[in-house]
Amino acid sequence: MAGNSFGQVIKLTSFGESHGKAMGGIIDGFPAGVEIDECFIQKQLNRRKPGQSELTTQRKEQDKLEILSGIFDGISLGTPIAFVIRNKDARSSDYSRIKDVYRPSHADYTYDMKYGLRDYRGGGRSSARETISRVVAGAFAQLLLIKFNIRLWAYTSAIGTVECNKVYSELDPNLIDENEVRCPDSFTADQMRKEILVCKDEHDSVGGSISCVIQNLPFGLGEPVFDKLQADLAKALMSINAAKGFEYGMGFSMSRERGSRVNDSFTTVDGEIVPETNFSGGIQGGISNGADIYCKVAFKPVATIMQDQKTVDSKGKEINLQPKGRHDVCVVPRAVPIVESMAALVIADHLLRNRLAKI
Repeated sequence: MAGNSFGQVIKLTSFGESHGKAMGGIIDGFPAGVEIDECFIQKQLNRRKPGQSELTTQRKEQDKLEILSGIFDGISLGTPIAFVIRNKDARSSDYSRIKDVYRPSHADYTYDMKYGLRDYRGGGRSSARETISRVVAGAFAQLLLIKFNIRLWAYTSAIGTVECNKVYSELDPNLIDENEVRCPDSFTADQMRKEILVCKDEHDSVGGSISCVIQNLPFGLGEPVFDKLQADLAKALMSINAAKGFEYGMGFSMSRERGSRVNDSFTTVDGEIVPETNFSGGIQGGISNGADIYCKVAFKPVATIMQDQKTVDSKGKEINLQPKGRHDVCVVPRAVPIVESMAALVIADHLLRNRLAKI
């Protein structure tokens, strides 16, 4: 299986299956001399881990980080950073009865067709538990970005039809973790929570979207042809499990406007040339222009629902799939730190590629 590595200068290679012994990864190319706050990394893991509240799967994992190499006396050595997170609460027996069944909207069928076999225990490599390695690597990347005063944060902006209609500049990032759904607007957060609980009572699932904001970014990140900054962000965020759509700046709504309304003109402030507006979302020609980058990624409803569903097994026999196991009703709240992590990896990688960062 190819495609388990991400990045050019800072490269993450992840490994592990949902019901295997451990998840883990190797971060190559991380610069030497960066102070590593393991408490921050563990905090990010805690934001992603299962069993946080009644809104999430009740699989109980401590998700304790073990760093095996690359750090000495709390400082990065510049050598490969290896880490593992042990799986403690896998219940593989929940899946033995459906080992030959193709679950609706899962990767079971495509894995079988591509590889001729699959790990049916929780989806194996296709499980969202794979994202735990991304969160660790992304937390390392965020520690690097802090050195350059780059601020990066994400929040739940929609659950089903419940949307946070405030622009990001009207929100306080410090309030994101004040509620279970990770929306910094308390009224909307309460409505989102109710939406998830209604779906839970109906044995159904619901999707949503996460917005990401990157501030204090220098101009000049991104390459203008195939490695446009927004293209790399799109690849990173669309590689997350259950992601179904990406937009940055005004996104799809810009296609309904006229250029006279949404062109970003330039002005001079204190002797510096800066964009007067930011409809472009901080990127023009694939290169950062110094303004805030803001983007959004949409997530589908969780594929496993607590309702009977019709499907077939590997021999084409029709099956009435009766659900069992522990699953999220909505992935969005737990995906917030994953979005932050993948965005941080992209920005950190481009910082080093652009030789703007000197540790």
